[in-house]
Order: sequence, then structure tokens, then C-alpha cells
Amino acid sequence: MGSGFSGITRRFSAMVAIFVVVLLGIGVLGLSWGTPSLSLGSLWNVLFGHSHSVESVVVWQSRMPRYVLGALCGSLLALAGVLLQDSMRNAIAGPEILGVSAGSATVMAAIIILQIPVASILQPWLALLGGVMGGGTVVLANRNNQSPVRLVLIGVAVSSFLNALIVVIVSMGQESTITLFYSYLMGGLENRYWTQVVLVLPWLIVIPVALSLARKLNILRLGDEVAKGLGMKVIWIRVLILIVSIALVAPVIAACGPIGYISLLSPHVARKLLGTQDAIRVLPMSALVGAVLLTGADIVARQLFSPVEIPVGVWTTLLGGPLLLILLNRRLGSAG
Repeated sequence: MGSGFSGITRRFSAMVAIFVVVLLGIGVLGLSWGTPSLSLGSLWNVLFGHSHSVESVVVWQSRMPRYVLGALCGSLLALAGVLLQDSMRNAIAGPEILGVSAGSATVMAAIIILQIPVASILQPWLALLGGVMGGGTVVLANRNNQSPVRLVLIGVAVSSFLNALIVVIVSMGQESTITLFYSYLMGGLENRYWTQVVLVLPWLIVIPVALSLARKLNILRLGDEVAKGLGMKVIWIRVLILIVSIALVAPVIAACGPIGYISLLSPHVARKLLGTQDAIRVLPMSALVGAVLLTGADIVARQLFSPVEIPVGVWTTLLGGPLLLILLNRRLGSAG
């Protein structure tokens, strides 16, 4: 048993080291590629020298905040995915499925389209409120049934209602605000600067809270009866985990729009790489995976059809959508 534990620990350490290196490598590519393109030497001078060139302005005012924001948001989304999947013992649980993203997007639609004068620092709080309403509705409606199909159907129903509400709000807008909201709705990191990074930074305080829930997640995976037998107040813990999950997602939606499926994909990749379901290891590993996935997808978004840029939210949906179908098919197969 000690040997197995040691092996898992070594594997975890190795995977963390590998993904840190990959994330830094993506950073080098993201800061170098584009117009103007920088050699490694030029990039080194920009980062660690005293350059005041055009390249320095581009790197520090455009590419660097975009990379930092992508890494932060990818981590936050991934952590939310682990919390939701483990607490509900459902491999397809995520903010997209649970109506969280749609609820937050509805609030942001009202702010953008109706030009409600809300300070940017308050927008994540309002997005959090919208996410709680959307996600809470789905969870409450599915509280007596653990069927993944039922969860998806309720989530689709609630999201469809909220999307219809967004359409109503959009119909009240002017052409300029509609164009701005359409760009926001795609979910992306383009035209994001240090302002958006600063908006997200205070919400990083939720990360230690999420990590502290690891042991409770491990107990919840054993089943409600076992958890109750160990003295856990299952309903209240699930409510707490849902609120923490939405608090991880809300600043991302406020700053970048609804970027889909990072929450769904990252936990599965982390569990597969680590060979364990232990949330103590899966949570931090998922955060790294999410950062790599989102920053990597952003490079694809920037470069694949350059100079045309397809929003990164489109790429993550193209990647995550088929995964959702595969996971749902497996759950249906095992249920049958």
C-alpha cells in the first residue's frame, strides 16, 4: 500500500512538472507569435531587458495580459468542473450543463445591452447571482434523481429558457450594443487587457476554498448514505460546493464571456493522467490542465486562420461538445 501511495505521489509530481513546463512553453509561443513576430532573443530582451520598442508595448500591453488571463480563467473553470462532477457523482456535470453559464450570461446581457451603469468590479458579483439562480434551479429540480439524462434535459430546458430571455433582451438593444454583446457571447480572450486581469484577480481567493473541499468531495463520491453516516450534512455541503463553483465561474464569464467545456474536459484529463479519483490531487492537476487547454486553444484561435481570429470559446466548444456526447453515451450504455 505504501509503495502504491508513493507511486501515485511520484506520478502526480511528474505530471505537475510536465504541465508547468508546457504552460510556460505555451506562454513563450503566445508572446512570440503574431504581428510583429519576435525571436527568442528579442522576447528575452523585452521581458528582462529595458526595451521600449513597439514590440515591448505589444508584449506587455496585449499578449501578456491575454496569456495571464487565459491561464487564470482556465484554472478557475477546471476547478469548478471538479467540484461539480465529484459533488454530484456525475461525469457530465458542469456550468454549461447546469445552467450556470446561461444564468450568468443573462445578467451580463442585461448589463451590456441595456447599458446598465454597473461598475466593472461589481459585474462578477451580478454574474454570480445569475449563475446561482440558473444552477440552483437545475440542481433543485434534479435533487431526487441522479440520472445523467435527466440532469442534461433539465439543464437544457433551463438554459433554453435563459437563452430565450437573452434574445428578448437583445431585441431591446441598439446595433452598437448588440454587436458588442455578440462578441462577448462567443467567449474569448481577444481585446482583453490588464483591466480584465485585475477584475479576475480578487476572485483567486476562492481557489484555496475549492482546494479545502477535496476531502469532502472524496467522501461524497462514496455515496450519500456513507457521507451521512460519517456525520456530513450532505445537502448543505452540496449547496456550499455549488456556490463555490459558481464563484469560480462568475469572474470568467464577466471578463471573457461564456467559454465552454473547459470545466467538463479538464477533470477527465487530470484523472486519466493521474490514474486516481482522489480530489486532493485531481483538483490542482485539473487547474493546470485547464490553464494549458485554454491558453493552448487561444493560440489556435489566434494563429490558425490568421489574420482572421475565431474566438477561443468556439474552439473549446468544438472540442468539448463531442466529449459530452461520448460521456453521455457511455453513461447510457452502462445504465442499459
